[in-house]
Amino acid sequence: LLIPDNLKAAVDKADKFEPVLNDNYKALARHYGCALMPTRPRKPQDKGKVESAVLIVERWVLARLRHQVFHSLAALNQAIRALNTELNQRPMKHYNGASREQLFKLLDEPALQPLPPYAYEYTDYRIAKVGKDYHVQYDYHWYSVPHRLVGERVEISATQTLIKVYHQAKCVAQHPRSYTRYRHTTDIAHMPENHAAHLEWSPERIRSWATHIGTNTLAVVLAVERNKDHLIQAQRTCLGLLSEQKRYGSDRLEKACALAISRQLPYIPVIKKLLKNGEDMRWQPDETNTIIPGTHINIRGSKYYQ
Repeated sequence: LLIPDNLKAAVDKADKFEPVLNDNYKALARHYGCALMPTRPRKPQDKGKVESAVLIVERWVLARLRHQVFHSLAALNQAIRALNTELNQRPMKHYNGASREQLFKLLDEPALQPLPPYAYEYTDYRIAKVGKDYHVQYDYHWYSVPHRLVGERVEISATQTLIKVYHQAKCVAQHPRSYTRYRHTTDIAHMPENHAAHLEWSPERIRSWATHIGTNTLAVVLAVERNKDHLIQAQRTCLGLLSEQKRYGSDRLEKACALAISRQLPYIPVIKKLLKNGEDMRWQPDETNTIIPGTHINIRGSKYYQ
């Protein structure tokens, strides 16, 4: 039984009868087979043995070292360890002369259980909605889930090495964690046959929409497709760009794409920021060179920098 104070690392919301516990702290307790019972606020008697033990250690160990000077942490630890051993072997009159070490071996040691085969790893929990491209986002990276879950809400548990996705308390996807931003990790088994869920917005239809807006918009769409490992992964990004037509109109979107290309920044976040700030309305295009070519000897591409 773990009895913590009401610190934020353990208790999200203090309550006398039903405190709200931190999810990671609950997971830690489950991992090691422990129960949690936080103390009541401003009630030190709820953990009286701990408070009493702190007082005993202060008197027996710290007080005896207060006039000594240590020049290394190792030397200090050695002195504390010796006094701590002496304290645990000291007879206690209230327990018929038994020491703390004897009581530990008599009462606690027989009840100890083996530790789990692996240590607890901090886990971050998030709720996410599965996109039309059957991916969920965590830390600016996208991970695939079975395509049947498109539109569903799922729970993501992320450790330093592993990403797990749960739907209705069942693990539906598992990926090694990637720290590369704005990329996709896709399991082929999660893809539908012929990407049936995406036939409505095929790459050809997206390019056709971009062509009707303008050549610069099409150039940006093609640049996005080149930078993705799979065309399906580029669909959501391109749709996010083309949807700005409803808010700002075709002319402004085309001009913002031209401005982004002229600055050699044909990226969706850049274009959205230009539209939001109205920079496209103040910009006068240089007609000599606005459209970025598809291939050129001086264009290295995104793969060059990996």
